[in-house]
Amino acid sequence: MVRSATDVVVIGSGPNGLTAAVTMARAGLEVIVLEAQAVAGGGARTLDSPQADGLREDICSAVHPQALASPAFGEFDFAARGVELIAPEVSYAQPLDDGRAAIAYRSLERTVAELGPDGPAWQHFFAPLVENAGLLTELALGDRRHVPAGLGSVRGLRALAAAGLRVLEQATPAWNLRFSSDLGPALLTGVAAHAIAPLPSPAASGTAMMLATQAHTVGWPIPVGGSGSLTAALIADLEAHGGRVVTDAEVRSWTDLPRARAYLADTSPAGLVQIWGERMRPSVRRALERFRYGDAAAKVDYVLSGPVPWADPRVGEAATVHVGGTREQMAAAENEVASGRMPQRPMALFSDPAIADPGRIVGGLRPGWAYAHVPAGHPGDITEALTAQIERFAPGFRDVVVSARCTPASQMSVHNANYIGGDIASGALSTWGLLARPRLAWDPYRVSIPGVYLCSQSTPPAPGVHGMSGWHAARRALAQRFSLPVPSLAP
Repeated sequence: MVRSATDVVVIGSGPNGLTAAVTMARAGLEVIVLEAQAVAGGGARTLDSPQADGLREDICSAVHPQALASPAFGEFDFAARGVELIAPEVSYAQPLDDGRAAIAYRSLERTVAELGPDGPAWQHFFAPLVENAGLLTELALGDRRHVPAGLGSVRGLRALAAAGLRVLEQATPAWNLRFSSDLGPALLTGVAAHAIAPLPSPAASGTAMMLATQAHTVGWPIPVGGSGSLTAALIADLEAHGGRVVTDAEVRSWTDLPRARAYLADTSPAGLVQIWGERMRPSVRRALERFRYGDAAAKVDYVLSGPVPWADPRVGEAATVHVGGTREQMAAAENEVASGRMPQRPMALFSDPAIADPGRIVGGLRPGWAYAHVPAGHPGDITEALTAQIERFAPGFRDVVVSARCTPASQMSVHNANYIGGDIASGALSTWGLLARPRLAWDPYRVSIPGVYLCSQSTPPAPGVHGMSGWHAARRALAQRFSLPVPSLAP
């Protein structure tokens, strides 16, 4: 363990931890990042596949709509640092049982044109959101404590009202009223299911609004070379400004840490309590111990001999495929999970990174990235259930599967301690859980110990590879501990 004194210690090297570290290092501070795993990156790691020589697998996230929408990452400018983020023309797709599919293109107009009778409803729903995407993204990725300046205008207020009304509509049993077929509802519900929450619900509805709007603006990109390329760029910048990352450095207690003026923890609230709990104010400790974790994802890494033979060929052009069928079928599956039962046909996500990045194909083999929603802590191998779900919409899928390897929900925390019980969102996505995340406090990043900040996705703005939680926490630490201005992250 590192023992020498420094200015800043960051615990955890996920996207938020590294963004916090880069921000502090660019302010001229000495920064050390401690990572428990052998490879840095948290939810943004790409490692050698144990199933096929030369093949690389994304350990958690593979597709990154937030990476292009994030103000912090926008300023950091991955493209200027040699990281290529390719957003396919098809952002996501929703296959149905009869061979049909609903397709979300980056082009709103093309999406509308191919949605048939639901096209006009989709246009009316998303046109004001797409028109004001920048303002709404700033609000969604903010710290929940500051109002974007743009909301002070008449246009901003209208945009907020339009978004709010749409969130409310899709959070109630009235969510089908504007649509006249099953295509539009299914296309919207697949995105809502990213929340791993009951359907309909406000959290799921808000998730759908944000991600679907980004699908029609910046797109849903895949990093060339895998998610680890984002991590590599952040670490390179950190090291260029004098910082360093120490791997295989698990922190169990504050006594394991070197002396520093500030500590930023990219950990779960439970992990923070384990490290610092004995020094916290009792009321804060109790609040963090009550933090509610959500339901889970179980992951399957496939090795495929070719593209997935989707019944509708357009689906094969998508960065992400939501595998669950109709709105009603997906809602039933998600509500079973929320009740603690494993669905026979779970809601699933699938991505073939080679669609955007052919370099991921090695010796004719390609990675298939997939996960299914399951109850928290579910210990079962879901390979067969997930394979059957994909085969349902892609007859012959089993013929291209060379091998498959499951990471059950109960084991997700082995490679990322923040994913308690398989909760990849690091906290239940509910209305209260978003407003009081990780606890009800004006400053959600401070934890009652001077100089200690929580900067993980358990804080605002919540899940996603966007670095914003780390950026928000680092800005506070710079002002409160060092009286330093926030530096630019630009190259």
